[in-house]
Amino acid sequence: MSLDPSPSSSAAREHEVVLVRHGETAWSRAGQHTGRTDVPLNEAGEAEARRLAPALAGRSFAQVLCSPLQRARRTCQLAGLASRAEFDPDLQEWDYGRYEGLTSPQIHADVPGWLVFRDGCPGGETPEAVAARVDRVIARVRAVDGPVALFAHGHLLRVLAARWLGLPAAAGAHLLLDTSTLSTLAWYQGVPALGCWNAPLAQS
Repeated sequence: MSLDPSPSSSAAREHEVVLVRHGETAWSRAGQHTGRTDVPLNEAGEAEARRLAPALAGRSFAQVLCSPLQRARRTCQLAGLASRAEFDPDLQEWDYGRYEGLTSPQIHADVPGWLVFRDGCPGGETPEAVAARVDRVIARVRAVDGPVALFAHGHLLRVLAARWLGLPAAAGAHLLLDTSTLSTLAWYQGVPALGCWNAPLAQS
């Protein structure tokens, strides 16, 4: 699977894409794989999401896309962009199948060396399936005339950034991403680039 990074190949417009990972949940705090289970933000996650608002208030977005799962929707709302948001099912988190709710140590007890970005999940999605979803998102945002904000999930956004750069889904393993952080996808002389990655917000 390839994604041509050349703007001319898909009429891409060279604007910034801001990635926002949702705030903390009880499951993310515990290290549990949270795919399609629709868990809410916890108290810390709500506070984190509120701190996104001033960081995003000065930006003008031509489009705001959000995962339909409530942890992303609530983050978008507290960040002040819910009135603009369109829900895109392609932004849902990785379907972890039989690994849903398990921590990495629990999975490794049965499958030593397992890595989601390389191996995928039994009964869930393969890396190639997730890459196909984010490729659709990338094609969509590259056709927008202006900056775009995306509210979504950790593993999904890591694959999205890898694919933005023209790398395979497995490259997402190299891009650590914390809750309620801002990252930007940009361009360098016509080449897709990372503007910033995993930028934390100031504590209040």
